[in-house]
Amino acid sequence: MTPTDIPAYMAHVGVAARAAATAMAASSTAARNAALLALARRLRGDTAALQAANAQDIAAAQANGLAAPMVDRLKLTDQVIATVAEGCEQLAGMPDPVGEITQLKRRPSGISVGQMRVPLGVFGMIYESRPNVTIEAASLAIKSANACILRGGSEALHSNLALWRLVQAALAEAGLPPEAVQLVETTDRAAVGRLIAMPQYVDVIIPRGGKGLIERISAEAKVPVIKHLDGNCHVYVDAEVDLDLALKVTDNAKTQKYSPCNAAESLLVHEAVAAQFLPRIGQVFAAKSVEMRCDAQAKALLAAVPGAGLVDATEADWSEEYLAPVISIKVVSSLDEAIAHVNRHGSHHTDAILTTNHPNAMRFLREVDSASVMVNASTRFADGFEYGLGAEIGISTDKFHARGPVGLEGLTSLKWVVLGQGEVRE
Repeated sequence: MTPTDIPAYMAHVGVAARAAATAMAASSTAARNAALLALARRLRGDTAALQAANAQDIAAAQANGLAAPMVDRLKLTDQVIATVAEGCEQLAGMPDPVGEITQLKRRPSGISVGQMRVPLGVFGMIYESRPNVTIEAASLAIKSANACILRGGSEALHSNLALWRLVQAALAEAGLPPEAVQLVETTDRAAVGRLIAMPQYVDVIIPRGGKGLIERISAEAKVPVIKHLDGNCHVYVDAEVDLDLALKVTDNAKTQKYSPCNAAESLLVHEAVAAQFLPRIGQVFAAKSVEMRCDAQAKALLAAVPGAGLVDATEADWSEEYLAPVISIKVVSSLDEAIAHVNRHGSHHTDAILTTNHPNAMRFLREVDSASVMVNASTRFADGFEYGLGAEIGISTDKFHARGPVGLEGLTSLKWVVLGQGEVRE
């Protein structure tokens, strides 16, 4: 089936994915682990061929004037290939979540009732730039006994095709259906429109990319979407705090890397410690050329910091995801005000409190309505690998099914199981 007739092509892909999902759900843990180990071996063995395909994408991207950071994201370096291969091996060594029965309880009637973890079925993933995502998504699909349909960015087509062929070869080697992982072989945007509107074939869509892509998918999909739109993450420095710890954590949350969705974008500081803390963190930010968009109190306390880039914050700044060396800073009068500010302006992604007051920490954990809430730790830890999930396929700020970093368990569902010995209802 060639990808020229998009409706027919996508229907063909969907039918094959649904059939493969049935086979994957019935497959053994050993077979799926064997496929992951075979994939790791093939990635390492085919590095030269992968990089030759990748070179075509890089040359085209440079010829088309793609920005240097985007070109950099495209590269399949030796390190990138080694990392995804290692990720496959790590997944193979992790416990299999599928088939696990939990919460099994004996009822007065004699039956035992519990919940079994089962694969979602077929997930579609739409992503941009990074070809390593092809392997991350494929390996998570294999381990969780799902089938997946992948649609990468047009700028990485040759790289993704080369990687996908290794995935299919590894599946076949392990006796699993190669159609368990399919790559949409066309750059036609109409294929995306079809993929997100095939509930008969696709159980969930996972977009991974810029806000524009995710907004489009969320608006047009006829299939449930696991997503997050923004990462406006907050650090709140409480009235009772270890100032050295607060300095270290705030610096890391903002400046360790500016572009991820879990980097801090907003800093709230209690007025009781603002005069002590803000000049210190201001010096750190000034040295790293981080622009500070401040309310009046914060700006006054930062005014004496040499070289500080100070800007008056607008109302829009409190809700902004900068993904850049820019941070909004506000002085608050209480924990209540901090929590209210986070819940109003945050994106429900990741927020942290820095405090030595245990009751305040527990209130922040309970009352901040975000997918990840932290005490005395950098927001940069909001990541599937750091959470011990082995890998993540994305971050969810939704409240149904998966929330926060989505790893293996996020690609499964629960069904009720009842074990009996001939009981009948009276």
